[in-house]
Amino acid sequence: MNEITGQLVEALKPSRSDEGHKGTFGTCLIVAGSPDMTGALTLATEASLRTGVGITRVFSDDRALLPTRISCPTAVFSSYEDTPARTVSKLSNYISKITGAAIGPGLDTEDKRNYEILHYLIRSAPSLVIDASALTILAKHKEELLPLIAKRVDIGLEPCILTPHIGEFKRLVKDVEDNIEEQSVQFALQNRLVLVLKNHKTLISDRGAGCYYSKVGNSGMAKGGSGDVLTGLIAGFLAQGMSAIDAAVAATYFHSRSGLLAAESLGKRYMLPTDVIVYLADAMREINW
Repeated sequence: MNEITGQLVEALKPSRSDEGHKGTFGTCLIVAGSPDMTGALTLATEASLRTGVGITRVFSDDRALLPTRISCPTAVFSSYEDTPARTVSKLSNYISKITGAAIGPGLDTEDKRNYEILHYLIRSAPSLVIDASALTILAKHKEELLPLIAKRVDIGLEPCILTPHIGEFKRLVKDVEDNIEEQSVQFALQNRLVLVLKNHKTLISDRGAGCYYSKVGNSGMAKGGSGDVLTGLIAGFLAQGMSAIDAAVAATYFHSRSGLLAAESLGKRYMLPTDVIVYLADAMREINW
């Protein structure tokens, strides 16, 4: 079990040539949000944009897009169609240019379009992080979807990254045992995925091949929206060509470190998940990113 440190993450920095352009630095897809949960979409989108990715494309219910259009004017926006089939068909027009994707924050779990999008992305996205409401959908259909996740590496796709908190993890496994660390490693190994298990100590397992932890605890981040920021960070790093495990490790480090800087400056009670995004610049400069 390796501790996630600044020194470790500094070595993971993706290349960034001053001769590059927006196409050089990848295209990130964010599938998130619903009419009643627009903030999750905004948080994930802005976090992605702040990673250095060239383009962030947002795909959501049209009724959820306005706040993010205002808050994140540099993103590119597309809206769902009226049926699951038409929605997936529209998404398929973009997938060839997508280099990293995230699905989950703030989605309506009862909207059948979201199940079909998740199913499609598992089979098609070159790299993918699954979080929040998408984990709820996955848990409801795990007998069908987990085998598809496991097969991704066989068709040349990066392993999926799942980012559950303890409650979401309990819905994915039959019985959660006392040795949660060992169980998380086995789950990642059996399903051939990268698991980011969020708790007071974040545990990351790379299909059982490598295990990492972050022991940086901060009650100021125990607020709705913090996980959406992490998802956007992971997706943005994936889109720049980082491997699934490297993107998960780097995002976890910057998420916790930025949160600590926000807490030190603003106070744990006062700070918001939006402040974690603000302090990303300081966290990145600390290790020459």
